[in-house]
Amino acid sequence: MSKRNPHIDSSRLRSLLDGVNAFGFNPQTGGFNRVGYGPADMAVRAWFMEEMRKDGLTVRRDGVANIFGRFGPADGPSVLVGSHLDTVPEGGAFDGVLGVCVALECVRAMRDAGIEPAMAVEVVATAEEEGRFGGMLGSQAIAGVATAAWVDAATDAGGTRLVEAMHDCGLDPRGTLGAARAPGSVRAFLELHIEQGPVLEDRGIPIGIVHTVAGVVNLTVRLAGAANHSGTTPMHMRADALAGLAAVAHAVPHVLQRHGHDNSRITIGKADIHPNFIHTVPGKAEFVVNIRDTDDAVIRALEQAMRAVVADAAEANRLEYAIDEHSRMAPVALDPDLIGLLHQEADRLGVASLDMPSGAGHDAQTMQTLCPSALLFVPSRGGVSHAPDEWTDWEDIEKGAALVLAALVRLVGES
Repeated sequence: MSKRNPHIDSSRLRSLLDGVNAFGFNPQTGGFNRVGYGPADMAVRAWFMEEMRKDGLTVRRDGVANIFGRFGPADGPSVLVGSHLDTVPEGGAFDGVLGVCVALECVRAMRDAGIEPAMAVEVVATAEEEGRFGGMLGSQAIAGVATAAWVDAATDAGGTRLVEAMHDCGLDPRGTLGAARAPGSVRAFLELHIEQGPVLEDRGIPIGIVHTVAGVVNLTVRLAGAANHSGTTPMHMRADALAGLAAVAHAVPHVLQRHGHDNSRITIGKADIHPNFIHTVPGKAEFVVNIRDTDDAVIRALEQAMRAVVADAAEANRLEYAIDEHSRMAPVALDPDLIGLLHQEADRLGVASLDMPSGAGHDAQTMQTLCPSALLFVPSRGGVSHAPDEWTDWEDIEKGAALVLAALVRLVGES
C-alpha cells in the first residue's frame, strides 16, 4: 500500500462517539450514566473492545478493566493515547469519551494511510477515572501507584466497597497491582479532553495545551452544636451548626484574596445538616471543603487558612468541630518536551493554541509518574461539563483530533 498523509475522518469519529453514547443514555434528562463499574460502564467496555478487534488491533483488558488496543509492533515499548469511558451520574456526551474515540480514530487514520509505526500505538480507555471510589483507579493501576490497602478501604458515597463492585463485575481486586506497566514499556501518554471550563471559548482559541494539572485537597468538616426548637430557642442562646457552616462559606472569598492567586479555587460543594427539619435549629453540619491550585505551597497556605476559619466559626457559634483530610493529590507538571512537540505541531497545522493549567484532575497527571505525558484541551461551550448541556463544536474537535494524530505520527515514526 502506498503511503499518504493521514487525516481524520470526522463522520467516522462522530459515528464512533454516538456508538459509545448509546450506552447509559437517559432520554428523560439527556444525561449519560456510565458510572465506574456499573452495568453500562462494563457493557460499553466490551463493545469498544469489539470495535478495536474489528480494526485489527490486538485487544486486552487488565485486572481493573482498563482496555487496550495495540497497533504496530507486537513487542517493545508503546505510546499510549486515550482517556476514560466512565461518566459522572447524568454526565455529558464528551467528557473522557471524546479522548478515547479520537485515539481510535487516529489509529484508523494511520492504518488507512498505510503507515506502519516503528513503535506501537496503544489506544487506552481507563477505568473508574471519575472517582466514584475517590481516585483515578485505572491510570493509578497502570502507573503502579495504586495500593492494596487503598483498594481494600475504598468506598463510594453510598457505602459500596470498591472490592464488592469489582467482584460484581467479575474482577479480582488483587489484579490491581498486576495492572502496573513496567518502567520503560510506555514511552509517552497523550490525552485529549474537553476543557470543562470557559477559558478557550472566551479567548476564541481552539486548542489548550496543559503545562500543569492542579493539586486538590478535600477536607471533611463536622460541626456539632445543639438541635433545638426554632421558635423557643433565643438567637443568642443557639449553637447552630448551619450558622457555623455559613460563616465558613462567607470567609472563602477573603481567604482567596489573602492567600490565593488566579489558579486558586475553594469550593463547598457538598453539605448535610441534621436534623434538617423546618422547625429545628440544626444541631450538626457536615461538609467538604475542596481546595485546588497549581502550586503546592499555595494549597497548603489555603488549607491552613481554612482550618483557622473553621475553628473561628465554631468558637463564635458555640460548636465543637473536627476536620479530616479525605483526599490529597499534589499538583503535577506535565512533560515539557511533549508540550513543545504539541505546540510545534499546532503551529505547523496553523491552529492557534494556548499554554494553560488544568483545574480539574485527569489521567495524564497520574501517567506522568510512569512516563512523559501530555494533555490537550478543546473548548467547552459556556464552560459546561458534567451535565447534559455539555457541548464541544465539531470544528474544534476536528482540530484537536488532527493535532493528536500529528503528534502520534511524530512520536512513533514509521518502519
